[in-house]
This record gives sequence, structure tokens and C-alpha cells, in this order.
Amino acid sequence: MQEIMTLIQDPAAWVALITLVVMEVVLGIDNLIFISILTNKLPPEHREKARKIGIGLALVMRLVLLGTIAWIVQLTEPLFEAFGHGFSWKDLILIAGGLFLVWKATKEIHHSVDPEDHGEDFIASSATTGFASAIGQILLLDLVFSVDSIITAVGMTPHLPIMVVAVVAAVTVMLVAATPLANFIERNPTIVMLALAFLLMIGTTLIADGMGFHVPKGYVYAAMAFSALVEVLNMFARNARKRKRDAAH
Repeated sequence: MQEIMTLIQDPAAWVALITLVVMEVVLGIDNLIFISILTNKLPPEHREKARKIGIGLALVMRLVLLGTIAWIVQLTEPLFEAFGHGFSWKDLILIAGGLFLVWKATKEIHHSVDPEDHGEDFIASSATTGFASAIGQILLLDLVFSVDSIITAVGMTPHLPIMVVAVVAAVTVMLVAATPLANFIERNPTIVMLALAFLLMIGTTLIADGMGFHVPKGYVYAAMAFSALVEVLNMFARNARKRKRDAAH
């Protein structure tokens, strides 16, 4: 309690908190896009529940990881060296998560481009199996993004209360934004392809980070923001053409 009161009175602690909240929200965008695309594949009556469970699991996982900071810090210690790079548990987790994202995004892009070729579908036809499958995949990516998020938090501040507040605030933003984002993606088919391309880029970035080739997050998010802006302009142009055609009829 004494530590919390001291932090409340410390302006530097508030600056660290605000900075960390913004950072955690930005890092949560990746997770949120994946959850939105994945839950939109479920029957409508299961989507909201799956989003809440998925984001709730992300919160629980991050709080549990915060409780094991000493262990989390050790995840950055090299286990072995290959190709001139020392691989740690964090690297292996990022590579595994990146490969999963690349595989999932590629599979969904193929399904969108060739909807007649169902093959082995993203989610089984049964609603129960589909729901369990979605939660399992969300949990897997939650782990990857949570480890990255907590290691980032540990690097930014040594104070556990600040980390806890930042994580809870960021996950709350995710919870509020999840349904509007998912509905927006569902209403705009071209946004789905753009979001899948984002996931492909994020997966590639995770693999590169795990292999020791650090890609500044600012470049990645700037590219995403620019692409999103171009798509918004395209949407305005399509709506204007549609209104013109409707007026002509």
C-alpha cells in the first residue's frame, strides 16, 4: 500500500503509466484483429461470447505472467546459438506464434480468393467444435502476444502496480473495441482482406524478431495506418459511386 501511495504522488510514475497504457493498447491491436476475424467465422449467436472469453483469457494470462516476472525475465536468456544468434524461449515463442499467424492468414486469404475450395475449413461445421477451436486458437495467440506485451512492460518500468493498471486498462479498451471492430470488418469485405494482410505482416515481423532481426514497431504500425487510410478513401469513393448510381435510377 505504501508503494502505491508513493507512486500516486510521483509525476514520473503517471508519465510511465500513460506511456505504458498507450504502448499496451497499440500492442493489443494485433491480438484484437485476430480475435475479430476468428470470431466472425462463428455462428452469430456465439461471436460475442467468444470475444469476451478470448479477451478475458488474455487478461488472466497477462496478470499471471506479471506474477511471475522473475521467470518472464529469464525467458530472454539464450538457450542455444544458431546462425550467429542466441535463441531464447521468448524468441522461440515469437517464431512459433509468427508461423501460426502466417499459416492462418495465408489459409484465410486462400479461402477468400477461392471460396469454392473449402478443403479443411478454418473451423469445423459443428458450432460446439467451432467454438472450442476458436477459443483454443485465441488462447494460443494470447500467449504469444502476452509474453511480448509483458516483456515490453518490464522493460519500461520496474513497478508492478503500474504494469497491472496498464494491462487492465489496455485489455478493457480491447473489450470495448472488439465488437465494433468485428462488426465493421464483417460489413466491409475488403477490410477482411486488409486485416488478413496485416496478420500476415505481423506474423512475418514476429518471426523476424525471433530470428534476431528487429523490425521497429513504428514502421509496422505506420504501414498499417497508411494502408487503412487508403482503404477508408476507397470506401468513401465506392459509397459516392453507389449514391450517384442510386440517384440516377
